[in-house]
Amino acid sequence: MAEKNSDLKLLSAWYSPMATRAKIALNIKGLEYENIEEDLNSKSDLLLRSNPVHKKIPVLIHGDKPICESLIILQYIDEVWSNGPSILPRDAYDRAIATFWVSYIDEKLFVCTKSILEAGEDVEKKKPDFEQLEEEILVRLEEPFNKYSEGESFFGGNKIGLIDIMFGSFLPVLGLIEEINGKKVLVDDKFPGLVNWAANFTANSAVTGTLPEIDRLILFAKAQQQKWALAYKATSAN
Repeated sequence: MAEKNSDLKLLSAWYSPMATRAKIALNIKGLEYENIEEDLNSKSDLLLRSNPVHKKIPVLIHGDKPICESLIILQYIDEVWSNGPSILPRDAYDRAIATFWVSYIDEKLFVCTKSILEAGEDVEKKKPDFEQLEEEILVRLEEPFNKYSEGESFFGGNKIGLIDIMFGSFLPVLGLIEEINGKKVLVDDKFPGLVNWAANFTANSAVTGTLPEIDRLILFAKAQQQKWALAYKATSAN
């Protein structure tokens, strides 16, 4: 049962992996919150006041205190509501290792998938990004899962932890890339650990109903690609 907390608000966007991370963490802790959907083409005064530096989502507002950036939000949730299931490893070394892989995910996976989506139908342009995704990034992530899961379902062992949330928030993006390009990325013969992990992650009660639907993401991505194409043409014409 979710803990009622009228002081919690989340500024988010339904399609954002970063916002999804905060939602999953709040679910793990059993916290109720008000989700405020932001239109990032017309940012609200609340968002601009709450995150005046980056002007981005997600932002968790606890009372009158805004907390920005998904990793920082997860750390805050885990520390403030410490009586619930833990998200970050309690051991200092394990926490450092988890944070390392979180940085890898955001520095490599996020940038790579963004480049693939922005390339649209340009097969040659996104070919090196696909190679990096399949031959480097997912290979690297298969290794720590096999090492740190200890035969359990998640990177954190028998329960969802920090790496699971940070990587799992990108599963809809990977699904979107697979659908748009007509090829599977997470395949069992190459990444058996990650395929099993993804099935367990998406079936978890803290995650179910939180990840955006692929069909809706496809429509959104196509609209975004049209905007990117128009912006490129406008720039080229100058």
